[in-house]
Amino acid sequence: MIPLPELMIGASAVTAAVCALAPRERTISPASIAGSAVVLAAALAMAVAVGTDGPIRYGPWYIDGLSTLFSVTIAAVSLAVSMYSRGYLGFERREGILTTRGERYYYAAVHSFAAVMLLTCTVSSLGMMWIMIEATTLISAFLVGYYRNEQATEAAWKYIMICSVGITLALMGLMLVYASASGVLGSESGALDWPVLMAAASMLDPELMKVAMVFAVIGFGTKMGLAPMHTWLPDAHSQAPTPVSAMLSAALLNCALYAILRFMAVSDASVPGFSGGLLMMFGFASLAAAAAFIIITRDIKRMLAYSSVEHMGIMAIGFGMGTPESVFGALFLVVAHSATKALLFFSAGNAIQAFGTRDMDCIRGMGKRMPFTSSMMASGTLAIVGMPPFSVFVGEAVVLYAAVSAGLYLQAALLAVLVLTVFAGFVMHVFPMISGEPEKEVREPGGMARAAPMVMLLGVSLFLGLFMPDQMRDWLESAATAVLGGV
Repeated sequence: MIPLPELMIGASAVTAAVCALAPRERTISPASIAGSAVVLAAALAMAVAVGTDGPIRYGPWYIDGLSTLFSVTIAAVSLAVSMYSRGYLGFERREGILTTRGERYYYAAVHSFAAVMLLTCTVSSLGMMWIMIEATTLISAFLVGYYRNEQATEAAWKYIMICSVGITLALMGLMLVYASASGVLGSESGALDWPVLMAAASMLDPELMKVAMVFAVIGFGTKMGLAPMHTWLPDAHSQAPTPVSAMLSAALLNCALYAILRFMAVSDASVPGFSGGLLMMFGFASLAAAAAFIIITRDIKRMLAYSSVEHMGIMAIGFGMGTPESVFGALFLVVAHSATKALLFFSAGNAIQAFGTRDMDCIRGMGKRMPFTSSMMASGTLAIVGMPPFSVFVGEAVVLYAAVSAGLYLQAALLAVLVLTVFAGFVMHVFPMISGEPEKEVREPGGMARAAPMVMLLGVSLFLGLFMPDQMRDWLESAATAVLGGV
């Protein structure tokens, strides 16, 4: 059998090295796209192998339906980012913002970032997973501060400090899990391996596991963007290059969520229901904070960042309810949000480069001057606020249905009100940008490199909103089984 995890991670690492050392400027972007395509193909092959033969477990790897769902999502977002970056960075080269050396640095960092995120979702040890999540902070901080101006540098340092505190708290949770597991399993090296922990979870100390889960949710929740630990996220998203903002929102936040889900499965087997209550509390706090800030913000990338906080909150609520339906809906929302949010960031990137500003009050007349971008932004906006027939609507509707089915009527009503508030905020900000007359002459940033990934992402959002292939349903159910305690 082809060692698929090694192929996937190795292809991403080799692509980073090739981009860093490419002798000619014109070879950097094609190498990035080709490498990302190989990584996605390997991730999909790995998903097929797991679906056919069951979880892959050997050496440092443990890969099940949950791992492959997150890995394929990260790989797909990375490919879209590689494609879009070709046109985006081309504009910056023409404007004198970017040098060839800076382009090499950018692509090398992006693919290193992708490799570490993929490692996070495929290693067996929770300890190694923690190390990889810390590594994502260190690598992506260079991308957040890529432009090296005062605002970008401040955002990068804020990101490092807040997320480092969070990851330290998560380490405390990991240490408590190990302390509880070692009392049952002894000091064997597999005491932090997820399958080993799951097999012994019912024997772990419930009090230690409660405290461990509190540290894990707060610690990894900081990286995931849950309120009130989310304060790094709007600054980082607004200051990073727009393709990187898409990667942070559509891939990085998922890695932190993945870590919480692995901890949650162990915790629920030891202390049923405790982690779910925590997640629901932070989920509603995130949804409320996002709704408030989306209404008042004027920066388009900050608005999209708060939208990510909103969706992480909805996912936390879905996972927190802990029913098969709610977990299925939250997992579906992981995929739907990633595709839709990347599309919106790419649309925003086009608008920002054309108008030279992130201030939504200064962006007008996109419908007349930038018809393709405005159609993508309008479609993405309708998708992200949960309008049918887009996939986000399906995910949110399943989570809402699960809440009603579980008798959580107050929570369902609050969820609906907050989602409608976000809807109003997006409509209030986005559609005035599309209508009206531009105050200056602007031109649509063209090129297939920009258009192709946007059309692909819109197609994914529409397809998953209209159809549910049996293979996709089986995949999501397999991932939900892992979340709910299956191995």
